[in-house]
Amino acid sequence: MFPTPIARTAPWFQRTYKIGLPILLLIWLIPLLAIMLTSIRSPGDINKANYWGVPSELRLFNYVEVFTLSPVGGYLLNSLLISTFTVIGALTLSCLTGFAFAIYKFRGNLLLFFLFIAGNFVPFQILMVPVRDLTVSTGLYDTMLGLVLFHIAFQTGFCTLFMRNFMRALPFELVEAARMDGASPWLIFTRVILPCVRPALAALAVLIFTFIWNDYFWAVVLVQSDGATPVTAGLKSLNGQWIGAWHLISAGSIMAALPPVLAFFLMQKHFIAGLTLGASKG
Repeated sequence: MFPTPIARTAPWFQRTYKIGLPILLLIWLIPLLAIMLTSIRSPGDINKANYWGVPSELRLFNYVEVFTLSPVGGYLLNSLLISTFTVIGALTLSCLTGFAFAIYKFRGNLLLFFLFIAGNFVPFQILMVPVRDLTVSTGLYDTMLGLVLFHIAFQTGFCTLFMRNFMRALPFELVEAARMDGASPWLIFTRVILPCVRPALAALAVLIFTFIWNDYFWAVVLVQSDGATPVTAGLKSLNGQWIGAWHLISAGSIMAALPPVLAFFLMQKHFIAGLTLGASKG
């Protein structure tokens, strides 16, 4: 059922694995290496089709021009605000709904829970027109609030599934003991359940932050002005009308990729703990 550990496989397989893994890793990193090289090239190198050769000059100033020639700084701030408030809203709602589904037994529990899950199977492309019309009719179109509310609504189903399963894995005796001590449902939720699922919250926060930060589709559909545009959609402003400033776009892409990477490394311990919680007994 489980894959055989590499140390227990045949010697020829271990040698093939040790040789093949670095090669596959290098192939996987080729696009990232290309973007990093392009981000420090001069426009002349790109016009001469020098895409993979050694740059004729190292233009680290490209990373400064990204901020001086375009409002990328504002786009980064927009992405940070949108992602942060979405994470807070989605985690708050999913913790409450997950607690209700995991702890309480009531008629229609599974049916209502399946409705939360069913929303994750709807292709988001078919929601483009109705969601846009809804934001226009409610005055939320082209605003960060509209984008945050939509992301919260769309991510709450997945987050509820995640939190409900973690809460159900907790010993129910904890809840029963708290009830015997006279604790209210709110105290049980805040003092018993939430401290036990903090690793799961950290893992989910990193996942949702990354999902929302990297979103491009809804950033284009629901936002037009620079005041609410996140960085994924705002990078197109680095292109000229007739010439593509690929060195600046590459530098901007590297800058845009740093926040989720930093968030992962800062919360790596909690992220791994949350993903492996309940994976072993004892």
